[in-house]
Amino acid sequence: MRSQHIWKEKDADGQKREVRVTKFGGVWKFQSKTDGDGEWTYYGRPLLSDLLALKDVVFRKYQRRRASAEDVASIEKLLRGYSSDE
Repeated sequence: MRSQHIWKEKDADGQKREVRVTKFGGVWKFQSKTDGDGEWTYYGRPLLSDLLALKDVVFRKYQRRRASAEDVASIEKLLRGYSSDE
C-alpha cells in the first residue's frame, strides 16, 4: 500500500523547502524542492533532519489513526541504521 507524507519548512535564511516522502513496496523515497527550483532533488540516503521530521509527522498521524504502526516501526529501523552507519 502506498503511503505519502508532505511537509514544508523554512531554513535559517527564510527560504521555503517542500519535502515529500513516499513509501511503496516497503521502500521509503525522499525528495525535496526549494522555492525557485524547477526540479525535485531525490535522495538515496535521506538527510537526518528529514528522517527525524518524518518520524514526527508519521507518529502524529499514527496517534490519529491515519498511519500504521508498521510505518512507525519502519522509520525507527531507518533511524537505527542511520546512526550505525556513521
